[in-house]
Amino acid sequence: MYKNISVVIPCYKVRNHIISVLSNIGPEVNRIYVIDDCCPELSGDFVRKNYNDPRICVICSIENQGVGGAVIAGYRAAIADGADIIVKVDGDGQINPKLIPRLVAPIIRGQADYTKGNRFYDLNHLSRMPAIRLFGNALLSFMTKLSTGYWNIFDPTNGFTAIHAKVADYLPMDKISSRYFFETDMLFRLNSIRAVVVDIPMDAVYGEEQSSLKISGVIPEFLLKHARNLIKRIFYNYFLRDMTLASVELVTGCGLLLFGFIFGGIHWIGGIQNQMPTPPGTIMLAALPVLIGLQFVLAFLGYDISNVPKRVIHSELPNNESCMRDYCNSGIII
Repeated sequence: MYKNISVVIPCYKVRNHIISVLSNIGPEVNRIYVIDDCCPELSGDFVRKNYNDPRICVICSIENQGVGGAVIAGYRAAIADGADIIVKVDGDGQINPKLIPRLVAPIIRGQADYTKGNRFYDLNHLSRMPAIRLFGNALLSFMTKLSTGYWNIFDPTNGFTAIHAKVADYLPMDKISSRYFFETDMLFRLNSIRAVVVDIPMDAVYGEEQSSLKISGVIPEFLLKHARNLIKRIFYNYFLRDMTLASVELVTGCGLLLFGFIFGGIHWIGGIQNQMPTPPGTIMLAALPVLIGLQFVLAFLGYDISNVPKRVIHSELPNNESCMRDYCNSGIII
């Protein structure tokens, strides 16, 4: 049984909600890190003056780091203090901290290295979610499945997460995206070390708070970052670390598709310019590689979907004391 559960709360313009969030954190939590991410509302000072709980440690950033940077600062502090499990809770009141025992249970039982909330599990609760969030999260979830390799998860931007401290310490924290892409980039980094990720059903609360994440504004940026992570993941998992039949299927399939489209396109354009119909043999010569290539790519996709990490890694990772040094040099004020 893990005895040390820590909670990290990134705070930026959440002064009206932070006390409510703190008051709902149960006794199962040993330490609470309130990360004032250079908040213009001085959320950290507000917590110090208005909420008395010996478990709370307020950390004030010298400059705004973004939600990812704030969480990483909390991770480093929690690891340095000997945490076993680190939970991330947003400070805007959209997450009920009373669900923390449910969130950390798979990690305690040795069934997961990282858990996250899923607001889409119960269809009865979806009617309370704004339509734009439903559409945006569905689109982002598909892109996340493709780029991270975790085909078994949904709701990738969910800010309610828990991670085993050993796994967090093993991640390249300086390379993880520090802004809104943080949760998604975490999944990509977790897949690169083959960590087991599990979704936890939850409900979300939508009140008067305004999310600073605008779906229409982040989708173009997220699309580019997903494409980058997809290329990296495919290269790491199927060519650098290991080569399987799936690697051959991907290369062969992409090669055949490329040949078919280029060959067919050249003859199609030529036929239009010469005002002559394309011979059936030429059409077949272009269509056949496309059809076969598509089958190879689908076979690769099927293998990739079945290749989701299933064996937890935190019990096999060594303790790493380097985090204390990184934490002390991270440029934060406690």
